[in-house]
Amino acid sequence: MATFKSELVNTLSQRGYSHQCTDLDSLDAKAATSVITGYVGYDATADSLHIGNLVSIMMLRRMQQTGHRPIALMGGGTTKIGDPSGKDETRSLLDNAAINANIAEIQKTFDRFLGFGNGKTDAILMNNADWLDKLEYIPFLRDVGRHFTINRMLTMDSVKLRLEREQPLTFLEFNYMILQGYDFVELFRRHGCTLQMGGSDQWGNIVQGVDLGRRLSNADLFGFTTPLITTSSGAKMGKTAAGAIWLNPKRLAPYDYYQFWRNTEDADVGRFMKLFTDMPLDEIARYEALQGAEINEGKKKLALETTALLHGMDNATAAAETARKTFEEGTAGGELPTMSLNAAELAAGISVLDVLVKLSMAESKGEARRLIRGGGAKLNDVKIEDENALIRTADVASGSAKLSAGKKRHGLVKLA
Repeated sequence: MATFKSELVNTLSQRGYSHQCTDLDSLDAKAATSVITGYVGYDATADSLHIGNLVSIMMLRRMQQTGHRPIALMGGGTTKIGDPSGKDETRSLLDNAAINANIAEIQKTFDRFLGFGNGKTDAILMNNADWLDKLEYIPFLRDVGRHFTINRMLTMDSVKLRLEREQPLTFLEFNYMILQGYDFVELFRRHGCTLQMGGSDQWGNIVQGVDLGRRLSNADLFGFTTPLITTSSGAKMGKTAAGAIWLNPKRLAPYDYYQFWRNTEDADVGRFMKLFTDMPLDEIARYEALQGAEINEGKKKLALETTALLHGMDNATAAAETARKTFEEGTAGGELPTMSLNAAELAAGISVLDVLVKLSMAESKGEARRLIRGGGAKLNDVKIEDENALIRTADVASGSAKLSAGKKRHGLVKLA
């Protein structure tokens, strides 16, 4: 494994974040002798980031851990356009109130991973609406737009793939890469930011920003991307039958977040420990050496550490205890998603389909029906055969009824 001069680049390399860099040797030399300011951009299209954003959040954390200054840039301006990367259709456009509400919620997630303040290496939260909303169209086209050629823009994956699939690309979205490039220039001017990081799908946009900084400000900027994170079986990280793995506990409970990591494929345990936890590399190596059933101990450790980072150790240990009771003792742990019903509701009966959806064990009634048809739904460990089945008073005779979707997702229905 290559050894670099700076702790930052060594950490990014050894823990598996490194994919592409515009000039890795120069970035390494600069990081070894000075404090670097680097950023990642996040659009506020929802009130929560998801697990696909976690790699870049961890890179910002690695920057701060190695003595550098991270900027989490919220796209209050660019959210009004929508990044076309990887999308087949135009995003729904949000108004300012919705965007600002989303940013307020997302900031709570950043607070879990980064230390904000006014110190030399304290993180900064910024909003590109602060400058993008004030731009005048003609001056912006003249001063910035002239540095972008249509020829080059058409080669970018975010544009090329949409056109190849014969999906419409609006002129609004076509401007996104110009605005992203301009963000880099503004952050350089305001905070001396010289590094932009992101996923590999952002490489073209990042390179455009590096080039724009050189043209407009004679700035020596760097771009750095991570590989696309997939599981060992080739699935995209975070894609599950239950939907997105959200980072906001209002959207996904700590127990469900814990279970996502607990269900990691055997071959991914060590790699995910490097990327998503603060565990030392020598400790990770010991877990990587485990074989057979012992690998489950590594999965539990991964789930505990990742959940503790996002939700705190108290929530993580509670989730671990619930999982232990549910899967090792066969009893229902207290952190399972729960729905309370009064005696009258249970006497009348409530649809299993409705409960599966309300407990977030299925995204829709259609998905719940498919789960039952496939034999994957159980009530109190008995397979549900009838799509129209009801949960009634008798089912909660012991105080609660356990509803299961597959082997690893469970919820409770209790008498209020």
